[in-house]
Amino acid sequence: MLVFIDDSGDPGFKVGKGSSCAFVICCVIFDDELEAEKTAVCIKELKRELKKNDKYEFKFNKSSKGYRLKFLSAIKKFNFRIRAIIMTKEVIYSDELKNNKTSFYNYTIKTVLKHSSGKIKNAKIRLDGHGDRVFRRELLAYLRRSLNDVDKKMIKNLRFRDSGRDVLIQLADMVAGSINRTSQKDKTDQNDYWNVIKSKSENLWRFK
Repeated sequence: MLVFIDDSGDPGFKVGKGSSCAFVICCVIFDDELEAEKTAVCIKELKRELKKNDKYEFKFNKSSKGYRLKFLSAIKKFNFRIRAIIMTKEVIYSDELKNNKTSFYNYTIKTVLKHSSGKIKNAKIRLDGHGDRVFRRELLAYLRRSLNDVDKKMIKNLRFRDSGRDVLIQLADMVAGSINRTSQKDKTDQNDYWNVIKSKSENLWRFK
């Protein structure tokens, strides 16, 4: 099992002053490594179709509506599952989470993994590798500590990946962005992207 994780939005709480209203952590889960490889090849072929070089990175927030829809339509034929959590910031009351971005980020990842109802087992987990080395080291330690009771059966290993080089992290980004857009009621394309891939959803948890 391969699990690719990325986020959408930001972990800040200055809503109305630049921070997003919601923060999303998305897990894209492949039960077959060969299927993951086929999906990766499809994404690379799409870059060629769009006349982009191999280093081009699909990112939801930097893509046009047309590119988003082309990407999601191309990958939906493959077998993968989506588990995600949407943290609506107005319902978060913990001072620690509201005042410490790292704590909020780490808590959100831990929550979506811990409450997977046994659907994530012996998984190779791949996380977008943004952040400095200290942040990554602390996140790994936090997850191992927090998931200690389930770690042996849930996580085989956990690695950070450069999203610019890993197209399946780019997939997680595009899916996370699609989910986050469903929370943005002021957007005319609020549900356009999620509607393309919602059949892949195993669990979409709106944290309350």
